[in-house]
Amino acid sequence: MTTIIVASSTMLLAMIFLANGRIDRGHKMDPSLLNATGWLNTQPLTLEGLRGKIILIDFWTYTCINWRRTLPYLREWASKYQDQGLVVIGVHTPEFSFEHKFENVSKAVHEMNINYPVAIDNASGIWLSFQNEYWPALYLIDAGGQVRYKKFGEGDYQTVELLIQKLIKEVKPGNAPTQPIQLQPTGFEMPADWSNLESPETYVGYIRTQGFASPQGVVADKRTLYSAPGQLRLNQWGLSGEWFMRKESVFVSGRNGKIIYRFHARDLNLIMGPSVQGSFIRFRVFIDGKGPGAAHGLDVDSNGNGILSEQRMYQLIRQEGPVADREFEIEFSDPDAEVYDFTFG
Repeated sequence: MTTIIVASSTMLLAMIFLANGRIDRGHKMDPSLLNATGWLNTQPLTLEGLRGKIILIDFWTYTCINWRRTLPYLREWASKYQDQGLVVIGVHTPEFSFEHKFENVSKAVHEMNINYPVAIDNASGIWLSFQNEYWPALYLIDAGGQVRYKKFGEGDYQTVELLIQKLIKEVKPGNAPTQPIQLQPTGFEMPADWSNLESPETYVGYIRTQGFASPQGVVADKRTLYSAPGQLRLNQWGLSGEWFMRKESVFVSGRNGKIIYRFHARDLNLIMGPSVQGSFIRFRVFIDGKGPGAAHGLDVDSNGNGILSEQRMYQLIRQEGPVADREFEIEFSDPDAEVYDFTFG
Protein backbone atom coordinates (compact mmCIF):
# COMPACT_ATOMS: atom_id res chain seq x y z
CA MET A 1 0.00 0.00 0.00
CA THR A 2 1.08 3.59 -0.55
CA THR A 3 1.43 6.29 2.06
CA ILE A 4 -1.42 8.50 3.19
CA ILE A 5 0.74 11.56 2.41
CA VAL A 6 2.58 11.88 -0.90
CA ALA A 7 6.26 11.61 -0.06
CA SER A 8 8.56 14.54 -0.70
CA SER A 9 12.17 13.89 -1.73
CA THR A 10 13.20 14.40 1.90
CA MET A 11 10.55 11.99 3.10
CA LEU A 12 11.63 9.42 0.51
CA LEU A 13 15.21 9.63 1.75
CA ALA A 14 13.99 9.13 5.31
CA MET A 15 11.86 6.19 4.20
CA ILE A 16 14.80 4.53 2.43
CA PHE A 17 16.99 5.01 5.51
CA LEU A 18 14.42 3.72 7.96
CA ALA A 19 13.32 0.83 5.76
CA ASN A 20 16.82 -0.59 5.98
CA GLY A 21 16.34 -0.76 9.73
CA ARG A 22 18.70 -0.04 12.59
CA ILE A 23 18.91 -0.06 16.35
CA ASP A 24 17.93 3.44 17.48
CA ARG A 25 18.74 4.69 20.99
CA GLY A 26 16.34 7.60 20.98
CA HIS A 27 13.25 9.10 19.35
CA LYS A 28 11.07 12.19 19.48
CA MET A 29 7.75 10.37 19.20
CA ASP A 30 5.22 10.07 21.99
CA PRO A 31 3.74 6.69 21.06
CA SER A 32 0.57 5.58 22.79
CA LEU A 33 -2.18 2.97 22.52
CA LEU A 34 -4.66 5.04 24.54
CA ASN A 35 -6.54 6.30 21.48
CA ALA A 36 -7.64 2.85 20.31
CA THR A 37 -11.36 2.82 19.45
CA GLY A 38 -11.64 -0.90 20.21
CA TRP A 39 -9.70 -4.11 20.73
CA LEU A 40 -9.77 -7.68 19.45
CA ASN A 41 -8.23 -10.79 21.06
CA THR A 42 -7.48 -8.92 24.31
CA GLN A 43 -8.59 -6.44 26.92
CA PRO A 44 -7.31 -2.87 26.30
CA LEU A 45 -3.52 -2.62 26.56
CA THR A 46 -1.17 0.28 27.25
CA LEU A 47 2.52 0.65 26.54
CA GLU A 48 3.10 1.57 30.18
CA GLY A 49 1.37 -1.60 31.34
CA LEU A 50 3.62 -3.66 29.08
CA ARG A 51 6.91 -2.31 30.45
CA GLY A 52 9.37 -5.15 30.84
CA LYS A 53 8.06 -6.78 27.65
CA ILE A 54 9.43 -6.48 24.12
CA ILE A 55 6.65 -4.97 21.99
CA LEU A 56 6.24 -5.26 18.24
CA ILE A 57 3.73 -2.72 16.90
CA ASP A 58 2.50 -3.53 13.39
CA PHE A 59 0.39 -1.00 11.48
CA TRP A 60 -1.92 -2.69 9.00
CA THR A 61 -5.19 -2.49 7.13
CA TYR A 62 -6.87 -5.70 6.09
CA THR A 63 -7.08 -5.11 2.32
CA CYS A 64 -3.37 -4.21 1.98
CA ILE A 65 -1.52 -6.83 -0.09
CA ASN A 66 1.87 -5.51 1.04
CA TRP A 67 0.89 -6.09 4.68
CA ARG A 68 -0.79 -9.40 3.89
CA ARG A 69 2.52 -10.78 2.64
CA THR A 70 4.15 -9.94 6.01
CA LEU A 71 1.45 -11.69 8.06
CA PRO A 72 3.00 -15.21 8.12
CA TYR A 73 6.06 -13.82 9.87
CA LEU A 74 4.03 -11.82 12.39
CA ARG A 75 2.02 -14.90 13.33
CA GLU A 76 5.16 -17.00 13.74
CA TRP A 77 7.02 -14.39 15.81
CA ALA A 78 4.02 -13.89 18.08
CA SER A 79 3.91 -17.62 18.78
CA LYS A 80 7.64 -18.39 18.86
CA TYR A 81 8.68 -15.58 21.23
CA GLN A 82 5.61 -15.26 23.44
CA ASP A 83 7.25 -17.16 26.31
CA GLN A 84 10.39 -15.00 25.97
CA GLY A 85 8.41 -11.81 26.58
CA LEU A 86 7.49 -10.60 23.06
CA VAL A 87 4.04 -9.02 22.62
CA VAL A 88 2.90 -8.47 19.03
CA ILE A 89 0.15 -5.85 18.65
CA GLY A 90 -1.51 -5.22 15.31
CA VAL A 91 -2.80 -1.66 14.95
CA HIS A 92 -5.55 -1.63 12.34
CA THR A 93 -5.66 1.88 10.88
CA PRO A 94 -8.15 1.80 7.97
CA GLU A 95 -7.56 3.27 4.52
CA PHE A 96 -11.00 2.83 2.95
CA SER A 97 -14.34 3.75 4.52
CA PHE A 98 -15.59 0.15 4.77
CA GLU A 99 -12.47 -0.80 6.75
CA HIS A 100 -13.81 1.32 9.63
CA LYS A 101 -16.53 -1.28 10.24
CA PHE A 102 -15.67 -3.30 13.32
CA GLU A 103 -17.43 -6.40 11.99
CA ASN A 104 -15.32 -6.34 8.81
CA VAL A 105 -12.07 -6.17 10.77
CA SER A 106 -13.23 -8.83 13.21
CA LYS A 107 -14.10 -11.17 10.32
CA ALA A 108 -10.70 -10.57 8.70
CA VAL A 109 -8.88 -11.27 11.98
CA HIS A 110 -10.73 -14.57 12.32
CA GLU A 111 -10.27 -15.67 8.68
CA MET A 112 -6.56 -14.73 8.63
CA ASN A 113 -5.87 -16.68 11.84
CA ILE A 114 -4.62 -13.62 13.75
CA ASN A 115 -4.45 -14.58 17.42
CA TYR A 116 -2.30 -11.74 18.76
CA PRO A 117 -3.89 -8.52 20.15
CA VAL A 118 -5.36 -6.07 17.63
CA ALA A 119 -6.04 -2.40 18.38
CA ILE A 120 -8.75 -0.75 16.28
CA ASP A 121 -7.45 2.69 15.28
CA ASN A 122 -10.44 4.16 13.43
CA ALA A 123 -9.61 7.74 14.46
CA SER A 124 -5.90 7.31 13.53
CA GLY A 125 -4.90 8.35 17.07
CA ILE A 126 -2.30 5.60 17.46
CA TRP A 127 -1.04 6.21 13.92
CA LEU A 128 -0.50 9.90 14.70
CA SER A 129 1.16 9.22 18.06
CA PHE A 130 3.79 7.14 16.24
CA GLN A 131 4.03 9.75 13.46
CA ASN A 132 3.48 6.86 11.09
CA GLU A 133 2.87 7.25 7.36
CA TYR A 134 2.97 3.73 5.91
CA TRP A 135 1.25 0.36 5.62
CA PRO A 136 2.81 -1.94 6.63
CA ALA A 137 4.98 -0.35 9.30
CA LEU A 138 6.72 -2.13 12.16
CA TYR A 139 8.07 -0.62 15.39
CA LEU A 140 10.11 -2.57 17.95
CA ILE A 141 9.95 -1.24 21.51
CA ASP A 142 12.39 -2.45 24.15
CA ALA A 143 11.62 -3.44 27.75
CA GLY A 144 12.26 0.15 28.88
CA GLY A 145 9.66 1.58 26.51
CA GLN A 146 12.03 2.99 23.86
CA VAL A 147 11.39 2.60 20.13
CA ARG A 148 14.56 0.84 19.00
CA TYR A 149 13.77 -0.14 15.41
CA LYS A 150 11.47 0.92 12.57
CA LYS A 151 10.72 -0.94 9.37
CA PHE A 152 8.44 0.31 6.59
CA GLY A 153 7.25 -2.09 3.88
CA GLU A 154 7.89 -5.76 3.21
CA GLY A 155 10.99 -7.88 3.56
CA ASP A 156 14.04 -7.99 5.85
CA TYR A 157 12.34 -10.65 7.96
CA GLN A 158 15.57 -12.24 9.19
CA THR A 159 16.92 -8.82 10.20
CA VAL A 160 13.75 -8.10 12.17
CA GLU A 161 13.86 -11.46 13.90
CA LEU A 162 17.51 -11.07 14.88
CA LEU A 163 16.63 -7.70 16.42
CA ILE A 164 13.76 -9.28 18.33
CA GLN A 165 16.26 -11.79 19.71
CA LYS A 166 18.70 -9.00 20.57
CA LEU A 167 16.11 -7.06 22.56
CA ILE A 168 14.98 -10.21 24.40
CA LYS A 169 18.59 -11.02 25.34
CA GLU A 170 19.04 -7.55 26.80
CA VAL A 171 16.44 -8.56 29.40
CA LYS A 172 17.04 -12.32 29.59
CA PRO A 173 20.52 -13.18 28.29
CA GLY A 174 20.67 -16.48 26.47
CA ASN A 175 16.93 -17.09 26.74
CA ALA A 176 15.81 -16.47 23.14
CA PRO A 177 15.97 -18.98 20.27
CA THR A 178 18.84 -18.17 17.94
CA GLN A 179 17.64 -19.64 14.63
CA PRO A 180 15.32 -17.47 12.50
CA ILE A 181 12.14 -19.02 11.15
CA GLN A 182 12.08 -20.41 7.61
CA LEU A 183 8.73 -20.00 5.85
CA GLN A 184 7.36 -20.67 2.36
CA PRO A 185 4.08 -18.73 2.33
CA THR A 186 1.37 -19.65 -0.17
CA GLY A 187 -1.92 -18.24 -1.40
CA PHE A 188 -2.52 -14.56 -0.68
CA GLU A 189 0.63 -14.53 1.48
CA MET A 190 3.09 -15.63 -1.21
CA PRO A 191 5.86 -13.05 -1.77
CA ALA A 192 5.55 -10.83 -4.82
CA ASP A 193 7.41 -11.67 -8.01
CA TRP A 194 9.46 -8.49 -7.74
CA SER A 195 11.56 -9.18 -10.85
CA ASN A 196 8.42 -9.10 -13.01
CA LEU A 197 6.42 -6.44 -11.20
CA GLU A 198 6.01 -3.38 -13.45
CA SER A 199 2.50 -2.25 -12.48
CA PRO A 200 1.91 0.07 -9.51
CA GLU A 201 -0.97 0.12 -7.08
CA THR A 202 -3.76 1.98 -8.88
CA TYR A 203 -6.65 3.66 -7.08
CA VAL A 204 -9.80 4.12 -9.18
CA GLY A 205 -11.57 6.84 -7.16
CA TYR A 206 -11.07 10.31 -8.64
CA ILE A 207 -9.07 11.68 -5.69
CA ARG A 208 -6.02 9.48 -6.37
CA THR A 209 -6.49 7.73 -9.69
CA GLN A 210 -3.93 7.74 -12.46
CA GLY A 211 -3.74 6.23 -15.94
CA PHE A 212 -7.48 6.60 -16.65
CA ALA A 213 -7.93 6.39 -20.42
CA SER A 214 -11.68 6.24 -21.22
CA PRO A 215 -12.42 9.01 -23.77
CA GLN A 216 -15.04 10.62 -21.48
CA GLY A 217 -12.30 11.42 -18.94
CA VAL A 218 -12.89 11.58 -15.19
CA VAL A 219 -16.46 12.67 -14.41
CA ALA A 220 -16.75 13.16 -10.66
CA ASP A 221 -19.89 12.27 -8.69
CA LYS A 222 -22.14 11.89 -11.71
CA ARG A 223 -23.64 8.81 -13.33
CA THR A 224 -21.88 8.53 -16.69
CA LEU A 225 -21.95 6.17 -19.66
CA TYR A 226 -18.29 5.36 -20.27
CA SER A 227 -16.75 3.63 -23.28
CA ALA A 228 -13.61 1.52 -23.30
CA PRO A 229 -10.43 3.10 -24.70
CA GLY A 230 -9.53 2.07 -28.23
CA GLN A 231 -6.09 0.99 -27.09
CA LEU A 232 -4.41 0.84 -23.70
CA ARG A 233 -0.75 1.46 -22.93
CA LEU A 234 0.89 -0.30 -20.00
CA ASN A 235 -0.71 0.69 -16.67
CA GLN A 236 -3.63 2.50 -18.28
CA TRP A 237 -7.19 1.53 -17.45
CA GLY A 238 -10.72 2.38 -18.51
CA LEU A 239 -14.42 1.84 -17.87
CA SER A 240 -17.22 0.58 -20.09
CA GLY A 241 -20.91 0.91 -19.23
CA GLU A 242 -22.76 3.07 -16.74
CA TRP A 243 -20.57 4.03 -13.79
CA PHE A 244 -20.50 6.57 -10.97
CA MET A 245 -16.97 7.72 -10.08
CA ARG A 246 -16.62 8.66 -6.41
CA LYS A 247 -13.72 9.98 -4.34
CA GLU A 248 -12.39 6.56 -3.32
CA SER A 249 -14.21 4.17 -5.66
CA VAL A 250 -16.14 3.56 -8.86
CA PHE A 251 -19.68 2.21 -8.62
CA VAL A 252 -21.36 0.30 -11.44
CA SER A 253 -24.98 1.47 -11.70
CA GLY A 254 -26.06 -0.76 -14.60
CA ARG A 255 -25.61 -4.33 -15.73
CA ASN A 256 -22.53 -5.55 -17.63
CA GLY A 257 -20.25 -2.75 -16.49
CA LYS A 258 -16.60 -3.45 -17.31
CA ILE A 259 -13.15 -2.36 -16.15
CA ILE A 260 -10.12 -2.89 -18.40
CA TYR A 261 -6.47 -2.62 -17.28
CA ARG A 262 -3.21 -3.30 -19.13
CA PHE A 263 -0.73 -4.65 -16.58
CA HIS A 264 2.62 -6.40 -16.16
CA ALA A 265 2.77 -8.60 -13.04
CA ARG A 266 2.36 -12.19 -11.92
CA ASP A 267 -0.63 -11.38 -9.70
CA LEU A 268 -3.54 -8.97 -10.11
CA ASN A 269 -5.75 -8.20 -7.11
CA LEU A 270 -8.78 -5.95 -6.89
CA ILE A 271 -10.22 -4.39 -3.73
CA MET A 272 -13.98 -4.36 -4.18
CA GLY A 273 -17.32 -5.42 -2.74
CA PRO A 274 -21.10 -5.14 -3.08
CA SER A 275 -22.40 -1.71 -2.14
CA VAL A 276 -25.34 -3.34 -0.33
CA GLN A 277 -24.32 -5.59 2.54
CA GLY A 278 -25.51 -9.16 2.14
CA SER A 279 -25.91 -9.02 -1.63
CA PHE A 280 -24.09 -11.19 -4.16
CA ILE A 281 -22.80 -9.92 -7.50
CA ARG A 282 -21.65 -12.17 -10.31
CA PHE A 283 -18.56 -11.25 -12.27
CA ARG A 284 -16.22 -12.74 -14.84
CA VAL A 285 -12.60 -11.91 -15.58
CA PHE A 286 -10.66 -12.25 -18.83
CA ILE A 287 -7.01 -12.00 -19.75
CA ASP A 288 -6.26 -10.99 -23.33
CA GLY A 289 -9.91 -11.57 -24.17
CA LYS A 290 -10.08 -15.17 -22.89
CA GLY A 291 -10.86 -16.94 -19.64
CA PRO A 292 -7.75 -17.06 -17.43
CA GLY A 293 -7.39 -20.85 -17.41
CA ALA A 294 -4.39 -21.85 -15.27
CA ALA A 295 -3.70 -18.14 -14.60
CA HIS A 296 -6.85 -17.75 -12.49
CA GLY A 297 -6.51 -16.37 -8.98
CA LEU A 298 -7.89 -17.75 -5.74
CA ASP A 299 -11.24 -15.97 -6.10
CA VAL A 300 -12.20 -17.12 -9.62
CA ASP A 301 -12.36 -20.40 -11.47
CA SER A 302 -10.48 -21.27 -14.66
CA ASN A 303 -13.27 -19.73 -16.75
CA GLY A 304 -12.92 -16.50 -14.78
CA ASN A 305 -16.22 -16.73 -12.92
CA GLY A 306 -16.50 -15.32 -9.41
CA ILE A 307 -18.95 -13.94 -6.85
CA LEU A 308 -18.62 -10.61 -5.10
CA SER A 309 -19.97 -11.16 -1.58
CA GLU A 310 -17.99 -8.93 0.79
CA GLN A 311 -15.73 -5.87 0.87
CA ARG A 312 -12.16 -7.14 0.66
CA MET A 313 -9.23 -7.84 -1.64
CA TYR A 314 -9.93 -10.42 -4.36
CA GLN A 315 -7.09 -12.26 -6.08
CA LEU A 316 -8.18 -12.53 -9.71
CA ILE A 317 -5.02 -13.41 -11.65
CA ARG A 318 -1.98 -15.47 -10.65
CA GLN A 319 0.06 -16.33 -13.71
CA GLU A 320 2.33 -19.32 -14.18
CA GLY A 321 5.37 -19.13 -16.39
CA PRO A 322 6.64 -16.04 -18.22
CA VAL A 323 5.10 -12.66 -17.35
CA ALA A 324 4.38 -10.15 -20.13
CA ASP A 325 2.14 -7.15 -20.75
CA ARG A 326 -1.44 -8.48 -20.57
CA GLU A 327 -4.90 -6.95 -20.84
CA PHE A 328 -7.20 -7.69 -17.91
CA GLU A 329 -10.96 -7.24 -18.02
CA ILE A 330 -13.63 -7.72 -15.38
CA GLU A 331 -17.34 -7.65 -16.26
CA PHE A 332 -20.07 -7.43 -13.60
CA SER A 333 -23.29 -9.21 -14.52
CA ASP A 334 -25.22 -7.36 -11.83
CA PRO A 335 -25.27 -3.70 -10.73
CA ASP A 336 -24.10 -2.23 -7.41
CA ALA A 337 -20.51 -3.46 -7.41
CA GLU A 338 -18.07 -0.97 -5.90
CA VAL A 339 -14.36 -1.07 -6.85
CA TYR A 340 -11.56 0.73 -5.00
CA ASP A 341 -8.04 -0.28 -5.90
CA PHE A 342 -5.82 -2.51 -8.08
CA THR A 343 -2.79 -4.10 -6.44
CA PHE A 344 -0.17 -6.42 -7.94
CA GLY A 345 2.38 -9.02 -6.96
